[in-house]
Amino acid sequence: MDMRSLGRLLLFPVQMVLSLLKAAANLLMPTRLRDLSADTVLITGGGRGIGRHLAKEFAKQKAKKIILWGRTERCLKETAEEIKQMGTDCSYFVCDVGNREEVYQQAKAVREKVGDVTILVNNAAVVHGKSLMDSDDDALLKSQHINTLGQFWTTKAFLPRMLELQNGHIVCINSVLALSAIPGAIDYCTSKSSSFAFMESLTLGLLDCPGVNATTVLPYHTNTEMFQGMRVRFPSLFPSLKPETVATKTVEAVQKNKAFLLLPWTMHALVILKSILPQSALEEIHRFSGAYTCMNTFKGRT
Repeated sequence: MDMRSLGRLLLFPVQMVLSLLKAAANLLMPTRLRDLSADTVLITGGGRGIGRHLAKEFAKQKAKKIILWGRTERCLKETAEEIKQMGTDCSYFVCDVGNREEVYQQAKAVREKVGDVTILVNNAAVVHGKSLMDSDDDALLKSQHINTLGQFWTTKAFLPRMLELQNGHIVCINSVLALSAIPGAIDYCTSKSSSFAFMESLTLGLLDCPGVNATTVLPYHTNTEMFQGMRVRFPSLFPSLKPETVATKTVEAVQKNKAFLLLPWTMHALVILKSILPQSALEEIHRFSGAYTCMNTFKGRT
């Protein structure tokens, strides 16, 4: 072993301890929040649901400009008007993020009409809500194109300029189902797991890119029309999240430059249990909590 390798080996445990101490200090002491007043924020799926609340929260935190992308112009227009009434410059573009050429075309239009995007929020998603054998092939493809591949296209469209400016943030609104799948949403769970891997890889790939960071948010079931009808067995023990809560926590995570955020914090226990319990025990947890049958009453928006 040469001296350089030996030095790295000896330095590694010191760096680990320092990282843990820094993380502990951040928990105990208030973190300086990023000032958003110079940022232009683009939110996919920004016309309704969590996307609409994200737009409102970024406006509350004084973002310079907000851009909304989505497939339904009526919803985009309504949200844009609401944001403008809050005193924030807001524009919208009709765009299906599952369509690669459309993403690149609209990204070019954004740069020409609005300017450089410094915060990209990949929020757009769909759910088919059926088992594999009951699923239509085109619906399965739609989930993968929007929920997973759409992030490839939007990130490729805006990240190069962020790297050039040394100023940017990529945000992904994912789901706890990326870490713990349920029956009846095989398309959604698969796409979210792929999306999570994409963000893990991207986050590590940005380590040596000054000024450019990433945040992945993994919320538990959120009370929006997308998952309407989904029921858990003990709602008092496992209450649904409010979309405004997810939005507030997401913007805060961006301002604190937090790489990963599980909502609520109790979801960390799920990750730990999955890593230590046998499959038979995990199956019992699914049955007890109602996760095994929660999609049986699903009638949400696809």
